[in-house]
Amino acid sequence: MSSATPAPGDPADSALIARWKTGDERAATILVERHAPAVARYIASLGVREDVEDLVQDAFIRAFGALDGFRGESSLRTWLCTIARNIVRDRARTLKFERHAVEVEEDHAVTADDPFETTVADEMEERVLAAMERLSPMQRQVFTLRVADGMAYKEIAEVVGSTKGAARVHYHNAMKAIKESLND
Repeated sequence: MSSATPAPGDPADSALIARWKTGDERAATILVERHAPAVARYIASLGVREDVEDLVQDAFIRAFGALDGFRGESSLRTWLCTIARNIVRDRARTLKFERHAVEVEEDHAVTADDPFETTVADEMEERVLAAMERLSPMQRQVFTLRVADGMAYKEIAEVVGSTKGAARVHYHNAMKAIKESLND
């Protein structure tokens, strides 16, 4: 699970933003390295399968172009996911993106040296993916932001455009649906 919190000794996002504003391009690189995987996962949770990397890049380009307007009222990651959501919506309106289930990459799966454990992990991954496909788009977004990125409900609400309480309900309903699906 990744987090918006930098590792001990790493500069905070606010310090990197300040450095970037003074011309330190390495600061921008660190911000992209820190947040791009989470933004990509979020975009995938919206059902996008193709051009995810391009959309992530577009989100960062838009964010860096508007960084003077970032007030820090939410985390940088929340702001980036909100920008990504808006880009996906804009593109969906103009390009009529095909919507698909969330794709889990091989490096996200549990691995083991034991072939039996690997088989069980692969089967479980398939079952979880199938269960996620049956979630509503909102439930899938909330579930991904909470489980994969460890976002707080307040941040999730900002990203998906709902309330903190609604985000909790969507997460609870997603977990219930996935558990029921896995118990079948």
